Parts: sequence; C-alpha cells; structure tokens
Amino acid sequence: MPLPSSTRGPLPYLVILVLGWLALAPGILSLPPVDRDESRYAQAAKQMLETGDFVRIRFQEEPRHKKPVGIYWLEAASVWATGLFPGAAIWPYRLPSLLGALAALMLTYTAGSRLFEPRSALLATGFLGASVLFAVVARQAHTDACLLATAVASQGALGRIYLEARRGAPRRLGPVLMFWAAEGVAILIKGPVIPAVSLLTLLALAVTDRDWGLWRRLRPIIGVPLAAAIAAPWFIAVSFATDGGFIADAVTTDLLPKLVSGQEGHGAPPGYYLVLMMLAFWPASLFAWPALIHAWQRRLEPSVRFCLAWLIPAWVMFELVPTKLPSYVLPTYPALALLSADLVQRAAAGALTPLEHRWPRAIGTLWLVISLAIAAAPLGLAMLLHSTVGAAVIVLALLATALAGAVATLAYRKRWRMASAIALLGAAMILAGTFGHVLPRLDGLWVSRAAAESVARHNRSAEGAAAIASVGYTEPSLVFLVGTRLKFLDAEAAARHLAAANDHLALVRDREDGAFRRAIDAAGTPYRVLDSLEGFNYSRGEWISLRLYGQAP
Repeated sequence: MPLPSSTRGPLPYLVILVLGWLALAPGILSLPPVDRDESRYAQAAKQMLETGDFVRIRFQEEPRHKKPVGIYWLEAASVWATGLFPGAAIWPYRLPSLLGALAALMLTYTAGSRLFEPRSALLATGFLGASVLFAVVARQAHTDACLLATAVASQGALGRIYLEARRGAPRRLGPVLMFWAAEGVAILIKGPVIPAVSLLTLLALAVTDRDWGLWRRLRPIIGVPLAAAIAAPWFIAVSFATDGGFIADAVTTDLLPKLVSGQEGHGAPPGYYLVLMMLAFWPASLFAWPALIHAWQRRLEPSVRFCLAWLIPAWVMFELVPTKLPSYVLPTYPALALLSADLVQRAAAGALTPLEHRWPRAIGTLWLVISLAIAAAPLGLAMLLHSTVGAAVIVLALLATALAGAVATLAYRKRWRMASAIALLGAAMILAGTFGHVLPRLDGLWVSRAAAESVARHNRSAEGAAAIASVGYTEPSLVFLVGTRLKFLDAEAAARHLAAANDHLALVRDREDGAFRRAIDAAGTPYRVLDSLEGFNYSRGEWISLRLYGQAP
C-alpha cells in the first residue's frame, strides 16, 4: 500500500478540532475539582500565582517533590491568561488538558496518515477521542493529556523517520527536531516516561529489523542538546532552590517506590492493563483484540511493525511496574487505535478472509457486558447517592443500551464501518452527557463543594481561609475551594482555634465530633452548629458527615 505524502489539507484537522471540542468540553466548567491528583496539581499551580515562585512546587506548606514543573506552568499560564485569578474556579486549570487532548488527536491523525491511509487515521483518531480513559484525562487538570500530546508528537516523528529509513529516503531535519523537542517537553511534564517509551520502541525495531541505523538518523548530537535545553534549566534552578531536595525526593519517594511496590495503594498484578483496556478503551475495545491478532500476522509490514514496537514493549513495561494507575498506559493507546482502525478498514474493504475477521465470542460478550454496565452506571450512581433521577439519566441509560445492541448486531453481521461509526457517535454523546450533565448534579459525590459553599455562607472573618479549621476531612479539593491558608487541625487544636475569635469556624468530621465537643466544652467556649453536611468520599470509599461550628452569639 503506498504511503500518503500529505494529510490532504486542513479539513480533517478542522473536523477533529470541532468534533473533539464538542465531545470533550462538556464538564470542564461544571465538574467540581476532583480528588486527589487534580486538586493537588491545581492547588500547587494556584500557589505559584499567589507567591510568584514558579520554580518550587508546594501544596500549602508542603514541598511537592513528585513531578516536574511543566504542567504547573501550563495551568498557571492558563489561569493568568483568563484573568480569573484569584478565584476558586477549576476550569482555567483544566484548559491545558483540554488543549493537550485536542493536540493529541490531531497529532494522531498526522502520524496515522503517514503510517496508514488517511481514512484509517481519521477513524483511529475517533477511537482514541471517544475512549473512556481519554474522556477522563481530557477533563482533569493533571499531566496525562499534555503528556499524551508529547508522546504522539515524538512517536509520530519517530514513525516518519523509520518509514523514510525503510524506503531509503534522504534524512530530513524537521522530524528529528520534532522528536527531540517533544522528548524535552515530555521530560519537563513527567520526567522519563515518554523517553522510556521511545527507547523501547527503538530497541524493538533494532532487534526485529536487525538494524541499529535508526538511532543515527535521529542525530543525537543535535537532538540531545535540544531536549536538554528545554528541560534542564528548570531542573538546575529547582536543584539550587531546594538544595538538591527536589530531585532526591522525586527519585527516592516517588519514582523508586513505584518500581518496587504498589505506591499509595495503587498496586496491581501484571495483566491489570489488559483487563482494564476493555473499559478504558471502550467502545473501540471491541476491535482491539482482533486488531492485535491481525497485526501480528502482518508484523513484517513497516507501518504495522512500528505500531507493534510502539505498543508491546511499553505495555509490558507498564504491566511489570508494581504501581499502576489507569492512565499510565495511555501513551500506547494511539498505536492501539491505529491498529484497530486499520483492521476495520481492511475488513470493510474485504481484505481479510472470513476466518480472520470472526470476532472472538468471549471478547464480544465481555464488551457487551461492559457496555450495559456503562449504560446502568449513571442511574446506579444517582440511586446510590440518593439523588433525583432526572430524564437525562434515563435517556443516557437507554441510549447506551441501544448503542450496545446496535454495535454488537452490526459487528456480528460484519458491517464493520457502520458498527464503528455508531460506536463513536454514541460513545461521544454518552460520555459528554455523563461528564457534562449527570456527574456535576450528583451532589452527594462532591463533599468539598458542599463544604466550601457552606463555609462561604458563614465566613465573615477578614482572615479569609485562615479563619477556617478542618478536623478529620483533609481532601485537597477543600484546600483549592476554600483557600491555601485553610488549617488542618486535630480536635483539641481546632477547639482552641474556634475559641480564639468569635468569627472563626471549624469544619468537623463525624468521627472526630465527640473529641471536638469535649475539647470545646473544656475550654468553656459557647458554640453552635451552623450547618450539617453528608456525602460520599469517593477517594476513601466511605460515607461521611461534616458539621460546621461557630461561636454562639
């Protein structure tokens, strides 16, 4: 199959941009800050703006020596550009993720158009953009969406260099500069993750092709200094600012523990990502397993070989690392999407034998079960949280059920393109409705939002957030919504805080309530309950109750 030399004009990019925005923007404004990573990232970026210190990363008074500064700079710049600082709106902090997600989609199309044909590239972009995991990361203020954009930029450039090498084409500097610049930005966002993916891809291609010449075509003498020029200045600055503490802590308390054991309760055995892929890559997960089987049969073709070299070694690496979060494997999803789209297009064109495009029944059945679970999830959440079941929830459940049935029927009848088109359209509508309409209205899910609103109604102190103490409830979203100077205290210290001024407030969790009352009674301070709240703390998987206390008049 001839390799297209262009992406056929700007129209596909305009389509991707518009449809991607329509699918991913719902929920950016209305979803409250999500615990815990998103709220920590956003709060640290907010503190950069508050203090003017754009080198050191802090969460309240605690140094945050975990990830490099790239995402914090992007979020701080986004907030500054919108002119909404100071304030507690979360959406400006999410804009870099939304823009990074859109960039990742357009870069996937660019890479796919060179590896396969444009129609497959466009379908692969849809598979990636409509997936559950992508929909989640595009709406949250953390590293994953922007990191994915750097991954597709570097791997897309590497794929172009590889195909040119296989054709014996002259070396070109543009893809080389793109590769190394993307690597430098990726390091500034999340350290060595994307360089590791690229290195594994290079090693896999060198071993399978028995040719190490691709490394020379990358011109490391030019490229390594370029990547270093992007990433090194901040690493040098933060090393001086923290006396080497940032890098030492990042390695010893974040990176190494992830490699040794499941950090912060996020451990899982190998195979975790394979199982999770059926949900995280939904709805295209229906096509993924047959696509992998078919790709392995065609592994001698350069485009397919490159995607397998991108996908398999990195996936194995993520499976072997003990600490696992769903988003870790996201940098491999564009390759999976490209292979899945190529399968659908070839099957629709009759390029596969009947035996090759029979879907494994177990995978199809599992996909159908997951689809029905997704259909029932909004309704189940509303009932669990004792929220009103509105018409939108019912409509989404019915739509998802109809989608599952239609796609399964069409796939069984081997109408591949129609099945994939309906899957993409339905998934985009379902996910947009869930994130944009259903989840923000599940009040029981957003304890920090309710607590911050209650505090705002009752706080009359000139000290602002410094007048508020929280006992037993320490979620980062509360800090972001109430203010950096919010105090996390034990019951006795909170009783002293409440007694110190008649406009001080204390937010107390149910299990700390008895100790707090005993301490405030012992101090002889008259008090009253200003508000009572109840909700589900999804970070800990438990129901909690909060009371807001103030001095009695």
